[in-house]
Amino acid sequence: MAEYDLEVFNRVIGINLMGVYYGLRHVLPIMVKQQFGRIVNVASVGGIRGVLHQTPYVASKHAVSGMTKNAALEYAQHGITTNAIAPGAILTPMVAGSFKQVNPADPKAAETEFAKGNPSKRLGLPVEVANVVAFLLSDECSYVNGQTIAIDGGQSNTYGPV
Repeated sequence: MAEYDLEVFNRVIGINLMGVYYGLRHVLPIMVKQQFGRIVNVASVGGIRGVLHQTPYVASKHAVSGMTKNAALEYAQHGITTNAIAPGAILTPMVAGSFKQVNPADPKAAETEFAKGNPSKRLGLPVEVANVVAFLLSDECSYVNGQTIAIDGGQSNTYGPV
């Protein structure tokens, strides 16, 4: 932490935190005017727990969670809900590519090994994240506000090996 490159730190904060802030800053006045809105910010499981050697990422994602809570408090009276999702390891093309880097001969083995630390013993699928986002944007979710929802197979609930 003490030796983290400050330029990289600031870039991560600029993208992960300020990007969300700018989105909120520009959409909230429109939603206030129409007296309705649904916002879903993207945090991460890194925004609800610590991750070794990833201080700026964790700081930025915790801040997204905090901004989500504040926006929920400040704008609920205008018919606006503000929530965040906190995906864990989701099997996106980028994550699949990292398994190819870890084990070029057998990326599936690298994925299986990584998934052992998850109670579900697998990675999440993009559609599982999309389903939560769709719910948070729906009328069925009109009373959920200011929450950060983990989508991680239960991994953020663990303490130690599973």
